[in-house]
Amino acid sequence: MGSKNKLKRFRENETFKNVLQPSRKEIFDGFHLKSKWNTFFKNNNPIVLELGCGKGEYTVALAKQNPQINYIGVDIKGARFWRGAKTALEEKLDNVAFLRTQIELIDLCFAVNEVNEIWITFPDPQIKFKRMKHRLTNPDFLKKYQQILNDEGVIHLKTDSEFLHGYTLGLLQEGNHEIIYAHHDIYNNNHSPLEVTQIQTFYENQFLEQNKAITYIKFRTFYN
Repeated sequence: MGSKNKLKRFRENETFKNVLQPSRKEIFDGFHLKSKWNTFFKNNNPIVLELGCGKGEYTVALAKQNPQINYIGVDIKGARFWRGAKTALEEKLDNVAFLRTQIELIDLCFAVNEVNEIWITFPDPQIKFKRMKHRLTNPDFLKKYQQILNDEGVIHLKTDSEFLHGYTLGLLQEGNHEIIYAHHDIYNNNHSPLEVTQIQTFYENQFLEQNKAITYIKFRTFYN
């Protein structure tokens, strides 16, 4: 994407009512919507996050399917989620928002028990050991997710990375966690949940064309 196109998208994002772009200072000083997202959506419906949402395809598709649930796509790259934000506005989806921030700040943007579910779709697996701190399912991130999820809250991980699938399963099996569902190839399994197979992102379609297996884990995480 050219720099002019990026700048155009950044400017458009600033005009979108469904896009929030707080500075790090605003977040550290006390993000104004933490514990008050119901005032943004003007209802008390459940909140679901898509972390590292990219173009926001999952966020928008889930919002269409479930109008009584509020969906928030979270990503630091606003030029990417511009597409999802624009689509949501064009289709008058009032249950969609996009938050531009780093995921390591997620616990400063949402209060304890404020979130019902988290989706992590096709994140960078960060295979090198020195990059482990950036894996979105490492213990530090899981602790942050547990903090903002309610007692029944679940996490979904959908990825083409066998490495990340195995790494996450290993973590969950070693700790005090609950694996609700896991499969290493969801499109070659008749029992895969529909919300996992009915929605396909741009990159997921590319992976499928390359005959790459798509993996999925649904789980709850618990830390003392």
